[in-house]
Amino acid sequence: MKRMGILNAALCGGLARLGHTDRVLVCDSGMPIPAGLEVVDLAFLPGIPGFADVLDGLLGELVVEGAVAASEVRAANPDCAALLADRLPGLEYVPHEELKRLSRTARLVVRTGEARPYANVILRCGVAF
Repeated sequence: MKRMGILNAALCGGLARLGHTDRVLVCDSGMPIPAGLEVVDLAFLPGIPGFADVLDGLLGELVVEGAVAASEVRAANPDCAALLADRLPGLEYVPHEELKRLSRTARLVVRTGEARPYANVILRCGVAF
């Protein structure tokens, strides 16, 4: 049995299969998910688990070399915008429609129970060496 870190078996496996430059979409419960992608759906109830908790858990496990979020998050969800800016230096912003297009390139999707708008980010994996 794992002692610490992410305990969800499907999520652990999905993370272990990622390589350099692979993309991970971490999304709220309303984000449309393109067909054919590997999805780990953590959503349980509205707001549970929250985007911040899931993002922090993933950042504790992954090397991230870049990230992209929707520019609309800054006006529509300032708390999430502040969280993203704090956790992801160098975060890029694109229109939400572009983020949805980019989500088709994700290798893994992690769906949260987040119920606030634009709580979505695409993480680009780096390497630890």
